[in-house]
Amino acid sequence: MTSRVIPVAPFVIAVFGATGDLSRRKLLPALFHRDIDGQLPDDAAIVGVSRRPFTDEAFRSFARQALDDHIPAAELVPEYVERFLGRLSYIAADAGREEGWSDLADRMKAAGERIKVYYLATAPELFGPICEKLGKYGLADEARVVIEKPIGKNLASALKLNEEIGRIFPEDRVYRIDHYLGKETVQNLMALRFANALFEPLWNSAHIDHVQITVAEALGVEERAGYYDTAGAMRDMVQNHMLQLLCLVAMEPPSSLDADAVRDEKLKVLRALKPIDEQNFGQLTVRGQYRAGASAGGAVPGYLEELGSSRSQTETFVALKAEVGNWRWAGVPFYLRTGKRLASRVSEIVVEFKPVPHSVFDANVGPISPNRLVIRLQPDEGVKLWLMIKDPGPGGIRLTHVPLDMSFAKAFKVRNPDAYERLILDVVRGNQTLFMRRDEVQAAWEWVDPILNAWRNAKEPPRPYTAGTWGPSAAIALIERDGRTWLEDGA
Repeated sequence: MTSRVIPVAPFVIAVFGATGDLSRRKLLPALFHRDIDGQLPDDAAIVGVSRRPFTDEAFRSFARQALDDHIPAAELVPEYVERFLGRLSYIAADAGREEGWSDLADRMKAAGERIKVYYLATAPELFGPICEKLGKYGLADEARVVIEKPIGKNLASALKLNEEIGRIFPEDRVYRIDHYLGKETVQNLMALRFANALFEPLWNSAHIDHVQITVAEALGVEERAGYYDTAGAMRDMVQNHMLQLLCLVAMEPPSSLDADAVRDEKLKVLRALKPIDEQNFGQLTVRGQYRAGASAGGAVPGYLEELGSSRSQTETFVALKAEVGNWRWAGVPFYLRTGKRLASRVSEIVVEFKPVPHSVFDANVGPISPNRLVIRLQPDEGVKLWLMIKDPGPGGIRLTHVPLDMSFAKAFKVRNPDAYERLILDVVRGNQTLFMRRDEVQAAWEWVDPILNAWRNAKEPPRPYTAGTWGPSAAIALIERDGRTWLEDGA
C-alpha cells in the first residue's frame, strides 16, 4: 500500500531559527520526506533565516548533515537529496537589528505569487520582534506565520504575545502549532469517534468509568535544562499537548471538520474544566522532581545534577485529576500524568469503560476486566480494544482479557509520517484545523494559572522520585484513592 500523493500549491517557506535544533531534527527532515513523496511542487523554496553568517552553500551543508543524521540511509537517494538541497537558500538576519531584512524582503518578493509562510522556530521572546520586523519590511501581506510553543509562561504573557502577533497578522493567518495534534493516532481518535457507530453512543458518563492520558519520557532534560527550569512539566506539556488531547477525547461532535467547527468544540471543553486552585490542589495534583537512578540499563543523574544547581523548585513530573463539568462527562475523572526520567517512553490515551452490571458466569471463570480502548501515540502508534473472550479449550468456560490490536506500521505497511510533515503542508493548504486558536490558548492558561499560583504560594518542594520509576508515590495515591490504578502499556 502506498500513500496518496496530494501536491500543494507553489510556496516559499522562510524558517527563522533555521540553524537551530528544531530545524535540524524536525523541519528539514519533514520537508525532505514530503519532497521525496512528491508533495512539493517544482518551484517550492525554503529560505533559512538566522543570525549565523552562513552562505547558501554553508546552509546546504548544514541541511545535508541534518538529513544524514535523521533520515534512514536507504531514503537518501542522491538525486532526491540534491533536488531538495537545490530548494534551499539562506539570509542572515537578527530580530534586534536591521541588517538582512531588506535582503529577505527582496528574496520573498522574487517569489512572486507563491504562498508565503514564516515559521518561527526561535526562542519565544523573539516571536513579537520578528513579527514586528516582518510588518515593517512589508513581508506580512497575505503571508502566514507559524508559532511554536510555549505561547507565554502564564495568561498575562500569552495575552501580550498574542496581541503582538495580532498587530501584524490577522487570526486567520496565524498557525499556533502543537505537533501532538499532527500525530497519526491523534487523527485516528477523530476517525474512531465520528466514523464508527460503535463508539459514539457509549462515549459518555453512562458507559465510561474514567480516562487516563499519559505522556512519559525516559530521557531527562539534558541539553534543555536551561529552558526547562523556567518552564517545568506543567507549562511544557500539560498546558498545551495534554489539554489538547483531553479536548479531542471530550469534545462534542463538531458539525463538520471545518477548522473553526472543531476548535469551537475544543474551546467548550476547556471552558467546562472544573477549577483547580488553592482550595483543592492538594487533593487533585501531584508535582515531582527526579533524583539519580537507573535508566536504559545504566546510572543516570538527577535533575539538579543535570541542571548544575543545588536547588530548584521546578517540577519534572505532574499528575492531576481533572473533570469536565458538563452533561456528557459529569462524574468521569480524567487522570493526566507526564514526566521526565520515567520507567519508559510512552504516550497514550486509555478510555476505560464501566464494568458489566452483572456477571452470569461462575466465580471460577476468572475476573471480568473492563473493556478498554487504548490509543497509543508513541512509540509503535496504534489502537487496541481490550475485550473479554473465552480462553480456547475444553473443560468449561474460562475468560481472558485480550486486545484487538492494530499497529499502524503492520496494518498499512507504510512509513508513519512525522507530525511536522502533515502540519507544515496544512499551513500551505490554509487548513487551521490542527492549530490552536487564540481563545483556546487563553482558555488553557485560565485553567492552568490557578494551579501554578497555588503551587507557588504553598512553597512546597516537588516530591522526589527515583529516575527510572513511574513518579512519586503520591501520584499512585492520587488515583488509588478513587479505587483505580494507573495502567502501564494500556494493560
